[in-house]
Formats: sequence, C-alpha cells, structure tokens
Amino acid sequence: MRRREFLAVAATMALTPATGFAAVPSVILHKDPTCGCCLSWGDAFTKVGFSVRTVEESDMDQVKERLKVPPSVRACHTAEVEGYFLEGHVPIDAVRRLLDERLPLVGLAVAGMPLGSLGMGGSPEPYDVVAIPRDGGEMYVYQSFKPD
Repeated sequence: MRRREFLAVAATMALTPATGFAAVPSVILHKDPTCGCCLSWGDAFTKVGFSVRTVEESDMDQVKERLKVPPSVRACHTAEVEGYFLEGHVPIDAVRRLLDERLPLVGLAVAGMPLGSLGMGGSPEPYDVVAIPRDGGEMYVYQSFKPD
C-alpha cells in the first residue's frame, strides 16, 4: 500500500506544473529623497515583475563608494540586483540580459540623465549602457540606445 501511495504522489508531482516557483528578481533602489525620476524608474521595473524596495539615502556618495560605482559614470540613483549595481537609468532589457548572461561585472551604468531614458521624460536621445568589469578592467559599451 505504501508503494502505491508513493507512486501516486510522485505521479501527481511530476504532472503538476511548477508555476509560482520562479524567483522574482529583487531590486534595492537607493535614491535621494528629492529625486522623482528615480521612482519612475523603479515603477517601470515593478510593472514588468521585479520586486523593488526603495531606500531613501541622505548620502548617495557613500552608497556609490560601497558598491564601487566609478565616479565617471555616476548618476542620480543606484540600484542593486543579484550582486550587481545598476547606476542611473539602465533599461530593463539590459538588466534582463545581464541576469541571463551572469557576466563577471560589478554593474551597469547609464551616466547622467539622458532624455527619453527609462524614468526620464522628453524626446529620446542616444545613450550607452556601460559595463564595469569585476576584475577592474576597462569599462565597455554593453548596449547602445539610438532613437528612431
């Protein structure tokens, strides 16, 4: 009788779809209390299924130093996702690609606040997403955005 019960449970588990078990990427968004574009950026990630927790920081430089964000690519907000930093208005597709590829990087950055980038209004302008290698190597263009 125990063997039948075991086989019944095993068959049920094998035939049951594994829904709801995929890990939801969790983002910690560090922002200055007065910045509004940062919230728009975080809201966009929430809308596509990321879990976003916003932390208002009185000293963003301290956050950027801790995460080793190079001064040349610093922007208004800094986020953390699965061991990487995201500096500035990094687009969702670049983050998804990073999480799929799992490259040896410390993070991705969009320097400044390009118009039309995720979380920013205005007519889109071209910008680059820069990759920062974990080994201290040269930063390189990970992805470019060029409006039509």
